[in-house]
Amino acid sequence: MTEEVHWQRLAAELDRIAASGRQVDFWLRDDDAAEPTVALDRLLSLVDRHALAVVLAVPPALTGEALARRLDGLAHVSVAVHGWAHRNHALPEEKKQELGAHRPRAAVLNELERGYDRLRTLFPDGFVPMLVPPWNRIDKSLLDALPEIGFTVLSVFGPEKPSPFKLANTHVDVMDWRGTRGCRDHASIVADIIARLRQVCGDVEERADQKGRTIGVLTHHLVHDEGVWAFLEKLFAATSRHPACRWLAGREITTAR
Repeated sequence: MTEEVHWQRLAAELDRIAASGRQVDFWLRDDDAAEPTVALDRLLSLVDRHALAVVLAVPPALTGEALARRLDGLAHVSVAVHGWAHRNHALPEEKKQELGAHRPRAAVLNELERGYDRLRTLFPDGFVPMLVPPWNRIDKSLLDALPEIGFTVLSVFGPEKPSPFKLANTHVDVMDWRGTRGCRDHASIVADIIARLRQVCGDVEERADQKGRTIGVLTHHLVHDEGVWAFLEKLFAATSRHPACRWLAGREITTAR
């Protein structure tokens, strides 16, 4: 089975959704931007070429004026709060976590508030009130305080679960974190997208009157290999102008009900 077959299957699935008069919302979240780099330039050029938007999850303690100048005037780029310093506070035998219960709750919330204020000041036009926890993990005891800081949306990885706080998750990760630490097999990523399409749309012939849901794509530009860049190019080409697809900007994600 060639790789082209998988892209044909994706096109067929999107055509089926479009034939029902429906659309599926996609969005792109890219983590760990802190300063201008060649890799960031490549990402920004790619999304611009396809007229898409991207939400950059930025660790507030690690960024500054250089990134602010680079992103100034880019209406298609939004900036979300990526914890504080992307620093692990978990025990060696635990999964990595910055926003866990390993420190006093007040100390964690104080960092989040500082991060919110710092990014809102650095990126006045692109800032969105979204919290992206480093390693996609956050202790549940912190959730009730997020609105007091100003956050309206929480974004982690995986299917949305019942939550007292609005979620805008990512669902498809391009990276093979446990293996090569490069791009996952393209066919596997496409299969994940098709599975998510079927999950959120169900039988489109029977559910054409229901509103579609969102597919979040997760990237990390600093560690992309050529396989990732090639995959994103094909994905954006296949979806950016397809009538079944709508790529959301950061403000649309944080303000949608």
